[in-house]
Amino acid sequence: MHPGNPSKLLFTPGPLTTSNTVKEAMLRDLGSLDSDFLATVRSVRTRLLALGPYPAEEYECILMQGSGTYVVESVISSAIPRDGKLLALVNGAYGRRIAQMARVHGIALDVLEVEENRKFTAELVASHLASAEGITHVAVVHCETTSGMLNQVEEIGPVVRAIGASYIVDAMSSFGAVPIDMAGAHIDFLISSANKCIEGVPGFGFILANRRALHAAKGNARTLSLDIYDQWAGMEADGHFRFTPPIQTILAFEQALNELDEEGGVRARGERYRQNHLALCSGMRALGFEIYLADEDQSFIITSFRYPTHPAFQFAEFYERLWKLGFAIYPGKLSHEVCFRIGTIGRIMASDIEALLAAIQRVLQEMGVADMREAIGLDLRR
Repeated sequence: MHPGNPSKLLFTPGPLTTSNTVKEAMLRDLGSLDSDFLATVRSVRTRLLALGPYPAEEYECILMQGSGTYVVESVISSAIPRDGKLLALVNGAYGRRIAQMARVHGIALDVLEVEENRKFTAELVASHLASAEGITHVAVVHCETTSGMLNQVEEIGPVVRAIGASYIVDAMSSFGAVPIDMAGAHIDFLISSANKCIEGVPGFGFILANRRALHAAKGNARTLSLDIYDQWAGMEADGHFRFTPPIQTILAFEQALNELDEEGGVRARGERYRQNHLALCSGMRALGFEIYLADEDQSFIITSFRYPTHPAFQFAEFYERLWKLGFAIYPGKLSHEVCFRIGTIGRIMASDIEALLAAIQRVLQEMGVADMREAIGLDLRR
């Protein structure tokens, strides 16, 4: 850790706390044409497909430079033809962002928007599609980190397939911890990022694409750099990125994949995160905090907590005091409720959750908010 500015534990939806070995993997210089680097790119693409497993004869993996938003926009701007029409399913900020991408690129758009505490189900989508016209593509966010909502993407897929539309799933914050059946859900494009549940660092994302849908995207792109078909074709031809690749980020990601395997894979990592989430929610409820979503709708990725009603509570001060103690949480992003968010993914263990809860208890006391531990007998030292 830097002696003047030590690392924080990041209780966010990404970028995340990473292992020392992932960080150390970046301490190497390679050229973009070096054989070692090209071998790493091939390996990463193959291993991402193997996480499904998504058979190589049916699916392709495309790596794309940039943040998660860049990668989502690469699909929205490349997959939909000039005469296509997108239905964006919106129950949070990231669904709204997908709709805005379509507007910017002049893509015909239909939006089904529901409250941020309501999840998308197959029935809800089917009801809308029954009266919608001309829909060729449907896009939804799997884990909407605005709230922590987990939408029913696998159940929605057959409804999308029934009208002959292509299905785009933003699995940015869920891939690598929540198993997703691409084939069973008829998902054509599954999108995620290096710095989420696989516990890499920011710098690139990836698209897992049905080969048929990918080939149908040829010539659709509305940008040069975000053309997913040309990006894939270039990698297939010579293994190269078309433009400067984030070399150190990809080296770190290869190590992160090694550590995912060592932990036991997607389900094992998801179970660690789930236990983190359960411990966090139990401790926060004991401290008097209220969770925004119903339990049955809540993911184990990130949780939104309503502000306490105590007049001494000010989120900016709460955040700053926790930050000085070494804990970074997330402000709220809901449209109509005042909440803050705490993520439970990344290189975070049970002991880290305990330490965060103890820090929150301390900060509440320092702020003059009621001492909930004394009121309810909570012992955070266990």
